[in-house]
Amino acid sequence: MKISIINFNNLEKEEQKQYVKKSSGDYVVTLLSDQLYVVLKEVSEKKQTAEKVRMVAGAIARDVSKREIKQAIVAVETLTETFPLVDKAVLITAFTEGWHLGTYSFATYKSKNPLSEKTELVMEDNHHVADFVAKGKLRAEATAFSRDLMNELSNVLNPQTFPDRLQEEYANTGIGVTVFDKAELEKREMHGLLKVGQGSKYDPSFVELAYCGDDTKPLVALVGKGVTFDTGGISLKGSRDLSSMRMDMGGAAAVAGAMKLLAESNAPVNVVALIPMAENIPDQESVLPGEVIQYKNGKTVQIGNTDAEGRLILADGLIRAGELGAEYVVDIATLTGAIANALGSRLGGVFGDEALQLEMKKIGDENGDFVWPMPLVDDYESYLNSDYADFSNISSKGEAGSITAALFLRHFVPESAKWLHVDMAGVMMSREKGYYGHSATGFGARLLADFTERVSK
Repeated sequence: MKISIINFNNLEKEEQKQYVKKSSGDYVVTLLSDQLYVVLKEVSEKKQTAEKVRMVAGAIARDVSKREIKQAIVAVETLTETFPLVDKAVLITAFTEGWHLGTYSFATYKSKNPLSEKTELVMEDNHHVADFVAKGKLRAEATAFSRDLMNELSNVLNPQTFPDRLQEEYANTGIGVTVFDKAELEKREMHGLLKVGQGSKYDPSFVELAYCGDDTKPLVALVGKGVTFDTGGISLKGSRDLSSMRMDMGGAAAVAGAMKLLAESNAPVNVVALIPMAENIPDQESVLPGEVIQYKNGKTVQIGNTDAEGRLILADGLIRAGELGAEYVVDIATLTGAIANALGSRLGGVFGDEALQLEMKKIGDENGDFVWPMPLVDDYESYLNSDYADFSNISSKGEAGSITAALFLRHFVPESAKWLHVDMAGVMMSREKGYYGHSATGFGARLLADFTERVSK
């Protein structure tokens, strides 16, 4: 069974147009002259954006796939008539990207997958748009890879198997994979990572992913938090459903997806992804509140709360970025609930270099990984004061939690590097809408890849 996607203005009868106008949503699936059609409704000028294109495409793709329609045919003219204010290259790329992400599902452990038969998108190519279609597919595949990592069960994806998963994924790419085991972590004095992971039956690990498409470009380091499950450690989280805490490695998934996108796009960049991996659980060997960590850079940190573990392992990643001589450093993590309270579930928070904050916001506005610039308030540094170490890993005040977390990380940023910190805790999961399903978002893969390309120009 096939279905054609047409524009509202292609309807011949006034009653058909009235029917579509009065129907809810951005499109209508209907039968006209014994043929199935998806009729795209008119889009207002202020909604003529690439993100709107992705959302519409994703919703249609999921809808028609659930109806077990084998193929959907759309002409380039249909899309340009519906979104005349969106550049054609951006339009075709975004529609393809949204379509493939809209049919994403993680059904590994289900007996029946409602989206097992995905509707094939056929773009009528009279305008030489094959490159734009291919680009959209690559972007969707990279984001889907990040989603897969985040959705996977913690007994399947843990600090010991996560490196294997990355080695498998990048086996035939230009990405080099280096894995540091526990012995190597001890040799390299990655004490934050060792402390956080010492209570788990899985030894912590650290993975470096390197891709160089142009060695004349500045080195960009992407540091992703890889806590494969977070109970809070000894500072145990509340009794609510903790199953989503397998997604506490969303930052690691983001940098992994970004690397996949950059390598498969043959991007002319020089980039390394640094992923500290640990499981944070309570055990007789677990780190206790009050203990002090001495980092390789000489700074000491008192652990006020073991549930503020992400920043402890990111610190080792930031120190490593400095050792590698990175000129740009971006760390990303599901770091604080405070950022979700501040920005909700559609925006990540970005801290650091003010000019780069604005640049990243522009990129996110274009590609759908939305972020909002957040301040670094120097006066709040005192909230991290400790009686027994240089500073604590947790604020002494019940305010500005995401800001104080960023201030903590700033202590470990290489002095010569331009730095951004992205807190994605509020955007790691989504409800079914547009090209998002009821699962992990894959946030950050596109954001970091596009940012890396932008600063490498």
